[in-house]
Amino acid sequence: MRYLRRITYSLLTVYCSCTVMLFTLLAGGGIVLPAAVCAAAVIIPSLLFAAVLFRPQRHRLDIKRLQTLSDGYELLFVFLISVTVTVILQIYFIYVSFKNIIPWNDISSVKAIGTMLGSVVVAVIFESLIFWAGMGRLYLRSVQLGIKHRVLGALFGWIPGLNIYYLIKIMRIVNAEIITESEKNLLNEVRKERSDCAARYPLLLVHGVFFRDFRYLNYWGRISGELKRNGAEIFYGKQQSAASVEDCGRELAERISDIVKQTGCEKVNIIAHSKGGLDSRAAITHFGAAPYVASLTTVNTPHRGCLFADFLLEKTPEKVRNSIANTYNKTLKKLGDSDPDFLAAVSDLTAASCERFNAETPDSGEVFYQSVMSYCKKARSGKFPLNLSYPLVKHFDGRNDGLVSVDSAEWGEKFTLIEPAGSRGISHGDVIDLNRENIPGFDVREFYVGLVSDLKKRGF
Repeated sequence: MRYLRRITYSLLTVYCSCTVMLFTLLAGGGIVLPAAVCAAAVIIPSLLFAAVLFRPQRHRLDIKRLQTLSDGYELLFVFLISVTVTVILQIYFIYVSFKNIIPWNDISSVKAIGTMLGSVVVAVIFESLIFWAGMGRLYLRSVQLGIKHRVLGALFGWIPGLNIYYLIKIMRIVNAEIITESEKNLLNEVRKERSDCAARYPLLLVHGVFFRDFRYLNYWGRISGELKRNGAEIFYGKQQSAASVEDCGRELAERISDIVKQTGCEKVNIIAHSKGGLDSRAAITHFGAAPYVASLTTVNTPHRGCLFADFLLEKTPEKVRNSIANTYNKTLKKLGDSDPDFLAAVSDLTAASCERFNAETPDSGEVFYQSVMSYCKKARSGKFPLNLSYPLVKHFDGRNDGLVSVDSAEWGEKFTLIEPAGSRGISHGDVIDLNRENIPGFDVREFYVGLVSDLKKRGF
């Protein structure tokens, strides 16, 4: 039925695109249709065409965004078929006109050229409507296209041949997104009653350095929404984006205390990314949060520091360091930090500082500690700037995610190393779904559902 519908819509588009050509050929053959018939032959198909633009398919998906993407994909599929047929017919029309119909020795030749141009203009209008109705839906609602494919699609759209190639590429990306998200939605519906992530204690998600918990730009990408759909109750750390581990630890301890008082939940399960893992350990051990924390899961956290951070701080001139720090601090203050300290945040990530921190910060016997780590398999695995930092970190620290080494991340009773198939790997940003990218071989949302489900089974 889907292919029959596509063929039907394509034929309707071809008909609308080629109406001028059809009536001209009929007139050239001596067939003159009544005005009412001509009007009906134009108006009725045009109304049907408009209906196709607004609702390309009968099958409706549960999620509005996916429905919009699916509609856009269908329209572009129709466009590819109809524009191919229309171009062939228009070329044929022009050829026939030149060969058989046009008496080129009088004024009628001018009218004939005008008719041909009019036919081409009508065809361009109808095909453009189908194309932009489809492409507009994809550009506005797709997550997986990202900035890169949107920009390249706009650039290549003006290059004959390459534009069709890239259009098909965009359609493949969006079709894969529709399939993946539809399957994800179906899976969540099937397990809805189980509430796999409804752990005994709520989750406290703690961000890493140089980021904040913004309301409309979630640091954890689609992970939070997926956990909530599976029964999780979620809070956020809301500590400063750039401050020392001790200062952030103090803020987190206060945040945990507030959550416990407001909800009566007794404890929280912390999932902390990057420096947030060190901040959380400081909150537990140094600022009295241990009785209110059931578990701490650190994700790509540099527990043993980063040797490349030592190198950069040592080799960068003091004047340059201070200039960079002042710029960052001013920017971060505008974004919400009360007292940002760029150099303190970076210094606490060095190997020397972490060695001292570990000696002063023993694990609490009241808390279950575990850690998660991923790594890139090549520089291109990470997006900018992780693709640039990867070789430097590899030189000093070995296998890494673009910032943190595998050897530095292991901590606690359980260690999980994410090793997806293929040659890509998982970067420091990928592991928290920062780019909202569907990565072959690694479903980041499902990974966190499994992580929280395990905490639930452990009684946390």
